[in-house]
Amino acid sequence: MKLIIQVPCYNEAQTLEIALNHLPKHIDGIDEIEYLIINDGSRDDTYEIASAECETHPLLTVLTKPNGGHGSTVLYGYRYALENGADYIFQTDSDGQTDPEEFEKFWQIREGYDAIFGNRTSRGDGFSRAVVEKVLCAVLWTYFHVSVPDANAPFRLMKTDYVAEYLPLMPENYNLPNALLTAFGAYFHRKIRFIPISFKPRQGGTNSINIRKIVKIGRQALHDFCEIQKAVAKKRG
Repeated sequence: MKLIIQVPCYNEAQTLEIALNHLPKHIDGIDEIEYLIINDGSRDDTYEIASAECETHPLLTVLTKPNGGHGSTVLYGYRYALENGADYIFQTDSDGQTDPEEFEKFWQIREGYDAIFGNRTSRGDGFSRAVVEKVLCAVLWTYFHVSVPDANAPFRLMKTDYVAEYLPLMPENYNLPNALLTAFGAYFHRKIRFIPISFKPRQGGTNSINIRKIVKIGRQALHDFCEIQKAVAKKRG
């Protein structure tokens, strides 16, 4: 059994080393584990720091790509996992907001679910970001008639075949793949579960998403949801 832990990075030179040192290392039932760092065209020393860490982290793979945003980077990692024989994919971020030690409770119940998603019941990143998440969940209800407590949490464990089934329904560089992977699980009545997780203030680095970008992503998402809704309805038959 192979697990790939995927961590997208953009300008995370301040937090990356700490994040790597706190990733789960001893995991029962795993024959092979790969830590995948994907540098999304950072303008700081993120890629150099990550590459240097390979000398002391033999299970670490570092990839780099032109800047395309968090969504496209997550999709890049998911496709890599599909192509490289992963049985499970765990995705989190490198900004120190999530607690890697909480991975264990996800892993212990993995066999009973296709996907397990974090639920940020209390958020340290500010009221406005919490409102954005609530709006996203409302939009998913409008388009797909699914009710989920947290659509886009960057702390999720999924079986690879679950991810493989739904990636073809999304545009190639879609901005909100995690939100759709959550919504599809509810829409197609898959075995999914939400587990409360802690979510701290950003521990350093640069937040590349501001209100202007959120509005732009939101407008594009509404357009894309219309097309995706058609593909989903066709798949459901």
